[in-house]
Amino acid sequence: MQIGIVGAGSVGSALAKRWAAAGHRILLSYSRDPLKLGSVAHSAGPQAQVGSPREAVAFGEVVVLAVPWGAVDDALTQMGSLAGKLLCSTVNALKPDFSGLEIGTTTSAAEWIAERAVGATVVEALPLNAEILHAPSPLFGEVTPSMFYCGDAAEAKAVVAGLMAEAGMEPVDAGALVRARLVEPAGLLVAQLGYGLGVGPNVALKVLRR
Repeated sequence: MQIGIVGAGSVGSALAKRWAAAGHRILLSYSRDPLKLGSVAHSAGPQAQVGSPREAVAFGEVVVLAVPWGAVDDALTQMGSLAGKLLCSTVNALKPDFSGLEIGTTTSAAEWIAERAVGATVVEALPLNAEILHAPSPLFGEVTPSMFYCGDAAEAKAVVAGLMAEAGMEPVDAGALVRARLVEPAGLLVAQLGYGLGVGPNVALKVLRR
């Protein structure tokens, strides 16, 4: 599969490496440092290349938005038309200090993005802990960490679930895109546990079933 990634920070770069290792072709884009962008692509191997956000959209069968909340508007502008595209958002509306969400409860980052990504099919995938994704293995002993995905199109959700499983996560279907209003606060909790409450960055959620 061809995957265009917009955002080469901690999450975007980790996903690029894991998906390239799984045999997918990757086009990385959107970094303030072009040298860093090239370095990330090089470390991902020959399956990865670099380009602009607009080129990432044209390239990808799936387009992944993996930028900080404050950069979303600019990234979407640079991406251009997303009509007909499957857009996987890993964006949470986190405040810069992780003290809370910029928007939430009555809406979500995923819904905000979907309103502006006209014609795209949006699926959200959260939480994704970059520390875990960058580790040699995401496993906690023999336990695979869980993450939630939500969206309004079953086929698109299945594609995203498969990709997240390949990245080493256990995808858990949280339902329609409106459920992002619940998923994003769960991501905030993981961020606060990892970086604000002294638990340490290697923390994840696990959904247990009986």
